[in-house]
Amino acid sequence: MRGPGPVTADGCAVEVYRRLPAMGEPELVHRLAGAAARILDLGAGTGRIADPLVALGHDVVAVDHSAEMLAHVRLARAHRSRIEDLDLGERFDLVLLASHLVNTPDDALRGALLAAVGRHLTDGGRLLLQWHEPAWFDALRPGIVGEGTLGALTSRLDVHGYEAGLLRATVSYSDGELVWTHAFTARRLTRDDVAAALATAGLRLEPGSPASGWLVAVPG
Repeated sequence: MRGPGPVTADGCAVEVYRRLPAMGEPELVHRLAGAAARILDLGAGTGRIADPLVALGHDVVAVDHSAEMLAHVRLARAHRSRIEDLDLGERFDLVLLASHLVNTPDDALRGALLAAVGRHLTDGGRLLLQWHEPAWFDALRPGIVGEGTLGALTSRLDVHGYEAGLLRATVSYSDGELVWTHAFTARRLTRDDVAAALATAGLRLEPGSPASGWLVAVPG
């Protein structure tokens, strides 16, 4: 049975994000930002990361283009906008760009997303960036199916094609008989690719990684 609820313009089911739990992201952000930080969550969805950050004592603005997503934000300050168009006139101690948005196959969009980050970071601020690491792509081939559990949801990844660093796949989420699907395309990026994209936005990649699948960048 197809899962209920609205779907955003880019194919994300709102109900999936409402049911998804935070999976350590608020604690990771909290450690990097320090106490009582001003945080900007770009692509915040239903606030599954933003709201727990408010509960941890931070001032958080949750940005998303979907009014249906933002309707579920309870604690953070919700602001509806495309990320690439955002210009709040405010600066933040930490900007969060999660959901692997940097792996968009659209180079111009990637640059616009990172430019929005640059507009909103304080001089001493940090960008916490979630990405699909190259090894994740290298393990995938057409026909491969991956399964996992995310809170009450079961996830399944079906790979349709992987050519020239471009992955075409469908992710499915199920809860009992309810199933939601999301087809997507993602670009394989190396650290050097990410560093080059960051540089065009006036940002510099820091060495190392705070956790698997995450990178940190700073102005400069």
